[in-house]
Amino acid sequence: MSTREDSPGPAAQPASGLLDGVHGPDDLRRLSHAELALLAAEIRDFLVEKVARTGGHIGPNLGVVELTFALHRVFNSPRDRLLFDTGHQAYVHKIVTGRKAGFDVLRQRGGLTGYPSQAESEHDVIENCHASTALSYADGLAKAFALRDERRHVVAVVGDGALTGGMCWEALNNIAAAKNPLVIVVNDNGRSYAPTIGGLADHLATLRLNPGYEKVLDLIKDSLAKTPLVGGPLYEVLHAVKKGIKDAVSPQALFEDLGIKYVGPVDGHDVAAMERALRRAKRYGGPVIVHAVTRKGNGYQPAEDDETDRMHSPSSAFDPQTGKQTAAPSLKWTAVFGEELVAIADERPDIVGITAAMPDSTGISKLAAKYPDRAFDVGIAEQHATTSAAGLALGGLHPVVAIYATFLNRAFDQVLLDVALHRLPVTFVLDRAGITGPDGPSHYGIWDMAVFGVVPGLRMAAPRDAATLREELREAVAVTDGPTIVRFPTGSLPPDLPAVRRVGTAALDGSDGSGVDVLAEGPTNDVLLVTVGAFAQVGVDVANRLAQQGYGVTVVDPRWVRPVSPALRGLAASHRLVVVVEDGVRAGGVGSAVAQALRDDDVVIPVREVGVAPGWYPHGSRNEILADLGLTAPDIARDIIGWMSKLDDAGETATGKATGHRSTAGRL
Repeated sequence: MSTREDSPGPAAQPASGLLDGVHGPDDLRRLSHAELALLAAEIRDFLVEKVARTGGHIGPNLGVVELTFALHRVFNSPRDRLLFDTGHQAYVHKIVTGRKAGFDVLRQRGGLTGYPSQAESEHDVIENCHASTALSYADGLAKAFALRDERRHVVAVVGDGALTGGMCWEALNNIAAAKNPLVIVVNDNGRSYAPTIGGLADHLATLRLNPGYEKVLDLIKDSLAKTPLVGGPLYEVLHAVKKGIKDAVSPQALFEDLGIKYVGPVDGHDVAAMERALRRAKRYGGPVIVHAVTRKGNGYQPAEDDETDRMHSPSSAFDPQTGKQTAAPSLKWTAVFGEELVAIADERPDIVGITAAMPDSTGISKLAAKYPDRAFDVGIAEQHATTSAAGLALGGLHPVVAIYATFLNRAFDQVLLDVALHRLPVTFVLDRAGITGPDGPSHYGIWDMAVFGVVPGLRMAAPRDAATLREELREAVAVTDGPTIVRFPTGSLPPDLPAVRRVGTAALDGSDGSGVDVLAEGPTNDVLLVTVGAFAQVGVDVANRLAQQGYGVTVVDPRWVRPVSPALRGLAASHRLVVVVEDGVRAGGVGSAVAQALRDDDVVIPVREVGVAPGWYPHGSRNEILADLGLTAPDIARDIIGWMSKLDDAGETATGKATGHRSTAGRL
């Protein structure tokens, strides 16, 4: 399909009816190239129609239709293993491997996942939803096939954005050394989420704008054929010129210096050209990079016109004609963070922002728009982002690193030893913390409070609403002696929930945390309900339900959940039961930290942790998953009534002096 600016969108061609006959790769191989062009248009129509209902990764998949056709026509999946990095470019792969029907409930409970899934199909190898990993998987697979003497091909489709991640280059070094048959398709659309950043990206961009060295090489070849008397000397001169042209306009030298053959650039929207390139790579017998140039959002005008991210991933339904989201706009956590960061930067010239290829999705784009020299997009490289932030802090600045909660897991070592060990003032703002929903388990930000809770000197805040987000962000960037984390969930902000009063200091106090906000108080001190972040309103709802059963509940928002505040420990001592509710893993989470702090203070009171049990939870809406986990007001209230009944039966006194029950893991 043409990639010209004036090429018609998929709706400009009549429906071919071919899609209904494609149930697997064999059906694809039977089609002519003319039929494939019609099928490509039909699939683009199909993608726009289905994703418009649910939201999802529309832009990347519109760009890989013909590329996916070529992959499945040249290679024999599932015997040959096709790996996608990242998996959000695999919708077309799902369609041509027989999963078209599942798109009616894409990314919804019981429907297709937004990424490859081993549970869905034998054609899906890895559930790689984090970027820059597929080449390492591919290296291992190719080595395994070689050792087992299995003649199977391994193909990794890697976005140019993923090549900004360090793991890709570690893998390439090993792939080159192993010399196993392995085809790496670089899907070069100049973008990961936003436009791809970095030196290699600039090199590839230059190549996309160059008319191409292949035409020059063809000219040389034709000239030689027409002058048979020139002999060897002129051939050698022309061969040297040819090599010089190649090295000047392509990344061939870069990859071949590693020991990996390079083919391209190839028009990724030309099925026949892609097939020829892939067949040559398949026959070579060693590692080959096939450089495919594609257009993100190709064939759908609203996506092509979207300069921000080519409609990378609309979060909700949109109008298929205009591309505009149909849901009424609401205030998002990310937007409030971005606004407040700019306000702080207006006051403090030492504030700088860092993002890992997601300036809009994390709110850093607002800082970049006003202070472009103070915002850094490092590509899909969370480890580098963290240690680069450490360097900025060593240089006298205060970096704010905005990353999805799930992605900071990749940089634990850098947070621990590059930032915290040096007591550097770096603030990490973790978007999409807790259960996020449609993107599935790889994107759930449920590990951060447990994982980073072991980092010495690190302070972690969990705001409950817009007002506390602004407040706690300012407190975080005021810290000068170590790292801070501010974490919040995805989606729309709840209404502000003012505190009844604050117990303890108003701001951070050394290593002891800050004051605790009391959100509701009952007539008696039966239960201290500690709510983390966005669970504040749930906690108030639970208190109202328990009041109807005669129990008095004090609902508190600890604000800074790590370390445990002395104010919280003091409140706990005056209650009969402490319950901590969090949307993170229970093991090592905030509840565990509270229980340990009470033990250390010799406070004899039972503690119960309500959070996420170990496991992998399927995709669905946030509310559906929270209901499955028992993290709703009715569920929590019912559990607390059961625990209090046991305490009553055991003869606990109203002052909270337990008879043999210490704050271990809440054994009642």
